[in-house]
Amino acid sequence: MRRLVVVGWGLVVAVAGGCAPVGSVPVGSVPGGAGGAVGGDPGRHREAFDERAAEVAGAWRPGSDWSSGYLPLQDATVLTGQPGFTADTEMAFRSGWYRDQIPMPTEVPADAAIRFPDGALTVPLISAAEAYRQLDQGDPPPCDGRPRVPRAAAPTAGTRPDDSVSTQAATACIPLTVTGVTLGEAEVRTSRGVAAVPAWLFTVAELTAPVARLAVAARAVGAVTEPAAPTRPLPGGVAGADRLQRVDHARLTYTVSMGACDTGPTALVWESDDVVVVGGGVVQGTGECVDLAVLKPVTVTLTAPLGTRPVLDVATGRLLTLTP
Repeated sequence: MRRLVVVGWGLVVAVAGGCAPVGSVPVGSVPGGAGGAVGGDPGRHREAFDERAAEVAGAWRPGSDWSSGYLPLQDATVLTGQPGFTADTEMAFRSGWYRDQIPMPTEVPADAAIRFPDGALTVPLISAAEAYRQLDQGDPPPCDGRPRVPRAAAPTAGTRPDDSVSTQAATACIPLTVTGVTLGEAEVRTSRGVAAVPAWLFTVAELTAPVARLAVAARAVGAVTEPAAPTRPLPGGVAGADRLQRVDHARLTYTVSMGACDTGPTALVWESDDVVVVGGGVVQGTGECVDLAVLKPVTVTLTAPLGTRPVLDVATGRLLTLTP
């Protein structure tokens, strides 16, 4: 059987015969402590997950930066409010497609303070021009059959005469337009809690809230200690977590990486006072199937607010950071 692996945000997979369809996504809840039961009980996968999660938690070594330095636990590009996304502008934001309509200041500001719940730390900053260079991931790639204007103004989709199937995509091939920039702050999840971090705030014509790019110079950013990956294979029916999408006190939303013919997933969580380990329980598909890795979101409620606890992937032991 030919194998093909595809991993990506918002992936929609059409599976040909012989495979069970991907099921709906349940919402899990953890009423117990470490190793407690999860809503939508995964049954036989629970014990295997708990054993693996305890191994991952035991190997976690945060390092000195965790409690005394600046160690951000989310992407350096931050939404400062409700952006008013359309499908087109969300695609452009997640892809890093921007075009600037203003000159970007090259002056480096004076050092400024990051304000943590437990104190402050003065750090060096970068210029607006450098922040924009980091923000902008280039122009949209060539996109035959995709409109060059937002969807509302795009012509009706159709099939070109030389195509066997339509290449018309659901979104336009457009960048976001930057019309202004100011130095401000953004709330950022860090190893010391949610902090107010200096950031360049870019006004974007197509969005209803500025896009922030953190302004802290790289030399002031602490490093995450790479964990020792578990040596044993992941247990059958247990899937790893790919990224953390949302943290709302005790409520976490994260994506589970599962096979295209697997059903589920069910949220699986192991927590202690110091660490949280997440993954998913899946029912593995049977029969012949193309090997596609599909990211599916799940939501779970912890027994207490996450606070400064790290969230680790049960498959690899790596620290999951928050991405918009």
